[in-house]
Amino acid sequence: MGILEEVGPGHRPAGAAAAGHSNVIRAALLGTCLWIAATNATFAQSPPPAAEPAPAPASPAPSPRNWNSLSPEQQHLLENYQGKWDTLPPERQQALARGSQRWLSMTPEQRAGAQQRFRQWRAMPPDQRQLLRQRWQQFKSLPPQEQQRVRENFERFRQMAPERRKELRQQWRQMSPEQRRRAAHGGVEPRH
Repeated sequence: MGILEEVGPGHRPAGAAAAGHSNVIRAALLGTCLWIAATNATFAQSPPPAAEPAPAPASPAPSPRNWNSLSPEQQHLLENYQGKWDTLPPERQQALARGSQRWLSMTPEQRAGAQQRFRQWRAMPPDQRQLLRQRWQQFKSLPPQEQQRVRENFERFRQMAPERRKELRQQWRQMSPEQRRRAAHGGVEPRH
């Protein structure tokens, strides 16, 4: 049985308890990762936290971006940065330029959703934000095919009835850390 795959009503295959736990864990991990991914797009439109990680050594350093290279719409969105633009690190300039471009390409509904997620992010305690940043980094460190699998599983989770999602979340909360670890790896102990 694949992650988060539903079986017909009243049909519980052998090992369904383990599969149910696996589904719960993967759904929770997937939900966290995708929530972070969704909020990550929001962060690009607003100033990131003060401490920004250094870029990976393998990637070349971005070139500084000239303020005049931004479109008038981007300049309007980033007007608070105009006076200090030349003092920003090139990475920050690039991130702001990408974020403003992404914002401009959003529909009004997407913008409203991004603003809502950003408000939720700002309302979180700092330790919870740090945990979500760590989980996002864990997600980004997965191989592309695993990231895709996580996204697909999350989409299946989102398509479930709210009652079923609630049931899976409840099962997840009731599991011990060891049960969660095993379920996240399809009932097989992870290799360390």
